[in-house]
Amino acid sequence: MPIPSSDHPSVPLSPSDVPPLSTLAPEPSDPGARVLASAVAGLRAELVAFRRDLHAHPELGRTEERTTRVVAERLRAAGLTPHVLPGSGLWCDVGPTVAASGARLVALRADLDGLPVPDTCGLPWSSTHRGVAHACGHDVHTTAVLGAGLALARLADEGLLTTGVRLVFQPAEEVQPGGSIDVINAGGLDGVAQIFSVHCDPKLDVGLVGTRIGPITSASDEVTVTLTGPGGHTSRPHLTGDVVFALGQVVTQVPAVLGRRLDPRSGVNLTWGAVRAGTVHNAIPSTGTVMGTLRCLDVRAWERASAVFEQAVHDVVHPLGVEVEVKHQRGVPPVENGAESTGVLEAAARDVLGPESVHLTEQSLGGEDFAWYLTKVPGAMARLGTRTPGGHTFDIHQGDLRVDERAVEAGAVLLARAAQLAGRRAAVPASS
Repeated sequence: MPIPSSDHPSVPLSPSDVPPLSTLAPEPSDPGARVLASAVAGLRAELVAFRRDLHAHPELGRTEERTTRVVAERLRAAGLTPHVLPGSGLWCDVGPTVAASGARLVALRADLDGLPVPDTCGLPWSSTHRGVAHACGHDVHTTAVLGAGLALARLADEGLLTTGVRLVFQPAEEVQPGGSIDVINAGGLDGVAQIFSVHCDPKLDVGLVGTRIGPITSASDEVTVTLTGPGGHTSRPHLTGDVVFALGQVVTQVPAVLGRRLDPRSGVNLTWGAVRAGTVHNAIPSTGTVMGTLRCLDVRAWERASAVFEQAVHDVVHPLGVEVEVKHQRGVPPVENGAESTGVLEAAARDVLGPESVHLTEQSLGGEDFAWYLTKVPGAMARLGTRTPGGHTFDIHQGDLRVDERAVEAGAVLLARAAQLAGRRAAVPASS
C-alpha cells in the first residue's frame, strides 16, 4: 500500500532518518510477541510517513474529514471494512467477529483532532493549516492504532488472531464533553469487552510507558461567570453595580470557597483563563465575564462541585448589587484505569518494549474523554514516552511540540500486544 500523497511538498515520505525501535527495546522472548513486533517493524517507515502527513494536515474537532478519509483508505487497502461515523471519525473491526468467535471484542482507541494553536515545531512536516497544530500528539495516537490494526490484520490473515479487535478513531477529544460520546451513541462499544489507549507524554523517554491503577487524569469542566449592572462613572461607584470589582471578588474568593467546601484530598482546582470587562479608564462597564476550568481528581468531588461552585459565586457577589449568570459546561470525569486492564498494558509493555519499560506515572490535572468509555467497559490508558533520551523536554498543547518518532512504532506494538493478551481472556467479559 503506498503512503498517502501529501499536499505538503516538503514532507519527507521516506523517513529513513528514524531508527527502528530495536535500538531501544530487546527482541521479545515470547514467540507471539516476536511475530507481532516483526509485523509492526515491517510497517515502520510507512507509519512514520503517515504520521508526518497527519501532522502536516491537522483538523479541529468534528471537522476531521481528511484525517478520517486517509485512515479509512488505508484500512480498506488492507482488506478491512471501516464504519465511518456521520461527519468524522470511524471504527473498524479486525479478525474474528463476535458472532463467529463467541468472544467479545477488544478495542483500541485513537483521537483524530488537532488544537487551535499555531505550529512552531519548525520541522518540514509542520502544519499547513494556519493556527491549527497536532500539539497534543493525536497524530501519533492515530498512527499507532492504525499500525496496531494493520499488524493484527496480518496475523488474522495467517490464522494467528483468535479474538476480534475494534479500532476506534474518534473525533473531537479536545471538544467538551468529547467525541467519545459520539462513538458510544453510534454503537461503537457494542460487543466490546475491554478498551485500551495511549497518550503521548513528552516528559517520558521514548521506549518507556507510564501506568497507574485508578485515576490517571482529572475531571475537567469549563465555567463562565457573567456579571451585569447599570454601569456608571468611576467617580460614583456607589451609584452602580461595580462589575469590575465584583469580578475581582469572584476571581479571588470563589477558588478559596471551593477549597473549604470540598475535600482537599480531591484535588479541586479552579483556574481562570480570561477576564473581560470595560474599555476605558473612567467608566464602570455594565457587563463583565470571567472564564476558566474547574478540575477535580476525584469523581465524587466532581459530582458535587457544580452545585458548590454556583452557590459560591452567588454568595460572593450578593452584597455588590450585580446580576449573575453562571454557565457550567460539564466536561469529562477522571480516567480511572482498572487494575486488570492496567496489568494487561504493563505485561504488553514488558513483552515488546523490555522488562524495564514500565514506570509509575502521576495523576494529571488534565482531562481526557477516554474516561467516558471506562464508564461503559473496563480498560486502561498508558502514557507513551516521546522524549529523545537526553533531549529537550517539550510540553503538550504547545505549538513547538516535537516527538521522537520511534514512539509511533512503540505505541503500535504496545497496543497490538495488549489486544493480543486481552483477547486470550475475552471469551467472558473482562473485569476492571
